[in-house]
Amino acid sequence: QVRLVESGGGLVEPGGSLRLSCHVSWISLSNYYISWYRQAPGKERELVASITTGAGSANYADFIKDRFTISRDDGKNTAYLQMNNLKYEDTAVYYCKARGPDYSTQKVDYWGKGTLVTVSS
Repeated sequence: QVRLVESGGGLVEPGGSLRLSCHVSWISLSNYYISWYRQAPGKERELVASITTGAGSANYADFIKDRFTISRDDGKNTAYLQMNNLKYEDTAVYYCKARGPDYSTQKVDYWGKGTLVTVSS
């Protein structure tokens, strides 16, 4: 059964950094487009960043403003989200999504259960 497991969340002070990981099982990450989403309390889930297969072209939400970096290591079946200069408003549960496979016209979305990031002093 396909599993996506996020890790790396926690409590961090404003200005701090965290690196989230998303380990994928039972599918080959190299065939899947990866996205990170987040959902803050009382708000809708929103897209943070995404990365394509192959060369790994990345796209980011405007509110990230060069603070986050998405990456992938297909050999480890793991995707990452490096978050720097964290702000109070980055507090949310962060989710990983895999969409694919890229060779099929019928795409499937797989979601992890999320990891909580709390930015607080």
